[in-house]
Amino acid sequence: MKLGYAYDDTFLLHDTGSFHPESPQRLESILNRLNQASYFKDLHWIKPPSLPIELIEPAHSRRHLERFLSIQGKRGGFDGDTPFSESSFDAALLAAGSGVELAKKMILGELDRGLALVRPPGHHAETGKAMGFCLLNNIAITAHYLLNQGAQRIYILDWDVHHGNGTQEIFYDSDRVFFTSLHQYPYYPGSGSYSETGRGKGEGYTMNIPLAMGSGDKEYLHFFQEKILPSILEFSPDYLLISAGFDAHKRDPLAGMNLSTNAFAEFTRLVLSACKQTDSKIISFLEGGYDLDALADSVEAHVAVLAG
Repeated sequence: MKLGYAYDDTFLLHDTGSFHPESPQRLESILNRLNQASYFKDLHWIKPPSLPIELIEPAHSRRHLERFLSIQGKRGGFDGDTPFSESSFDAALLAAGSGVELAKKMILGELDRGLALVRPPGHHAETGKAMGFCLLNNIAITAHYLLNQGAQRIYILDWDVHHGNGTQEIFYDSDRVFFTSLHQYPYYPGSGSYSETGRGKGEGYTMNIPLAMGSGDKEYLHFFQEKILPSILEFSPDYLLISAGFDAHKRDPLAGMNLSTNAFAEFTRLVLSACKQTDSKIISFLEGGYDLDALADSVEAHVAVLAG
């Protein structure tokens, strides 16, 4: 079983400012923790290439593309939450390029599973705008790439504590991408109610599982068993992409959920077992998680299962 992870030091140069929770220390703490794991040296490090600009537009509008291109080498912000620095343009293209490169290697049979250890994260970026710490929607860009390479069906599972509004919006009218999000609700960004189920031919291909503040392992695992696993088996995707946010951890400072570290290992085990039945390949993308120790422990729990 070949698990490849994409990572580049340029991700550490995306400077969000002294007090921003989405800091370079997040990736440093994850890598420090993974480097202590006995299996980590056996994983395949993939140096991501910069995403070709033409692969941005299937997921994003021309207007957003032009605005993104204009930040190169500059410092500023898309909004109060979403700053950029001189290296953010390069980091964002490498983050989006990471998923695409992992996908390429899986298509070629060089990898069985992929892990994108990236920042900036992506799942809040909509067709037309950056928001919520996210400049480009990494997972949506990879999903579009896979569809263009011949994949028929892609399942995106988002377990970040915040609703994956950008990913939902990008694929809301598609019947080829099934999007599922479990998230604290009501909470930022305000979307993700039960009633949001898709539009047009995408009707029924979006599943939101809004959870009350304080929900923990028991509540999440109930929905994995009752809703998520059956939907994966029924949809039978070629690829399952995970927006792996770890900010529903009980120690996370930005949210109010109550998950244990082990919950993320359990989610991964359940998804892997479903994907073995549907013969689906998995790529996981780092999203949120803001307590450095809880984040590092949770990512390691997730990767240990992915690595088999």
